[in-house]
Amino acid sequence: MPLEATMVIIDNSEYMRNGDYVPSRFEAQADAVSTIVQTKIDSNPENTVGVMTMAHKGPEVLVTHSKELGQVIKGLHTASLNMGGYIDIPTAINIAQLALKHRENKNLRQRIIVFVGSPLQGGAGDEREMVKLAKKLKKNNVAVDLIVFGDGIEEGESSVLRVFIENVSSADNSHLVSVPPGSHLSDMIISSPVLAEDRGIPPGAAATAGPSTTSGTGDFEFGVDPNLDPELAMALRMSMEEERARQAAEEQARQANTTASQTTPSRDGVTGGTQQAPATSEGRDVDMEGEDDEDLDEEEAIARAIEMSMKQDQEEQKK
Repeated sequence: MPLEATMVIIDNSEYMRNGDYVPSRFEAQADAVSTIVQTKIDSNPENTVGVMTMAHKGPEVLVTHSKELGQVIKGLHTASLNMGGYIDIPTAINIAQLALKHRENKNLRQRIIVFVGSPLQGGAGDEREMVKLAKKLKKNNVAVDLIVFGDGIEEGESSVLRVFIENVSSADNSHLVSVPPGSHLSDMIISSPVLAEDRGIPPGAAATAGPSTTSGTGDFEFGVDPNLDPELAMALRMSMEEERARQAAEEQARQANTTASQTTPSRDGVTGGTQQAPATSEGRDVDMEGEDDEDLDEEEAIARAIEMSMKQDQEEQKK
């Protein structure tokens, strides 16, 4: 488990009042921050986490190097009361780096996690300034994770935040996680490379679990990463195999019934033919009986003609 001092920078601008993430962007962000803090503290008791905002009247540190989730929740509540204005990412990152520099345990690695739910404005939209900041952070061994959602998701091929991560990353220690609207922010983060090491996932498996830029778990079978939850993935796979076997059995039974139904009419046809055959023979017998009757009538007529001729001959002899 990594030894890290982490500063979490949250977005408390006006854009965080939107409800495209349940129940709102800010509430979803607060729940995700609590998940990150709890995971960091559970992974190693020496880890510390701080929280700061980057909007309203300007960046403000709320909690510094704490090991207690209660202090973080209190800081999030304070941030919820001071929402407004626009985000200032470069200034907030510089302040977070300064706070990490003054950490008590110098053995802790430095990491900054930034939540971006607003459009990039000011210096954050300047690629040259962001690249300069990234190189400075990399020189000071500071890893950065960017979690973008809502209006923070950049459209088009050019991405300032992606370029920033590419320049600050050292040995793939920095990540850009994109969470589309309608998704559960905490679930997406906990299954991303951001918390992979804290959950005991090896670096190689973390790379397999998801790319540096991820928009969900759609790349995994059944939507579940087998590296993070192998038992659930196995159960879903077995359930799918059983369902396929059941469907195959039903298909075989249906084909058998179809074949049987096609065979039955042909048998009826044979039977009908045999039934028609006697009828035909009976008809022939009837015809033959008719022919016999006609023969008998002719014989009777001939016999009568002979009798009449004999009577006439006898009468002539008598005369």
